[in-house]
Amino acid sequence: MGGKREVTISLDAVRDKNMMQLKKLNTALFPVRYNDKYYADALASGEFTKLAYYSDICVGSIACRLEKKDGGAARVVYIMTLGVLAPYRELGIGSKLLNHVIDLCSKQNISEIYLHVQTNNDDAINFYKKFGFEITETIQNYYTNISPPDCFVLTKLITQPKK
Repeated sequence: MGGKREVTISLDAVRDKNMMQLKKLNTALFPVRYNDKYYADALASGEFTKLAYYSDICVGSIACRLEKKDGGAARVVYIMTLGVLAPYRELGIGSKLLNHVIDLCSKQNISEIYLHVQTNNDDAINFYKKFGFEITETIQNYYTNISPPDCFVLTKLITQPKK
């Protein structure tokens, strides 16, 4: 067999026709079942929700919700989910998904991104800290049916490019 094959990681928008892939990924990745509102928010966020493909295999996703803050003046992005299937971790796929959203925020004058992480999920906490997220709050009993039920709120402020 010849040389090493070039592997590509590509991102694709979530649409009605590939929504099933997002649902299957979430079932495999997360201990929570997501409702129709989650999927409607994911679709409504447009470019902020992406599927990640590793050599044309769907292996990860990021799903966001756009929110208004301060009486609707400022927009923020809430990362509902970000996950990569275990065999494909440590390949830069999660980083590519997160960087995509951070770059979009920068371009669209969105000053803040935040998410919830279970307090015992050290891998996720460390991952987000590498991107400049900080723990800004602890919420007791945030989750139902999983232990521990507490979460951290991780927040990243986006500095806007100078005009």
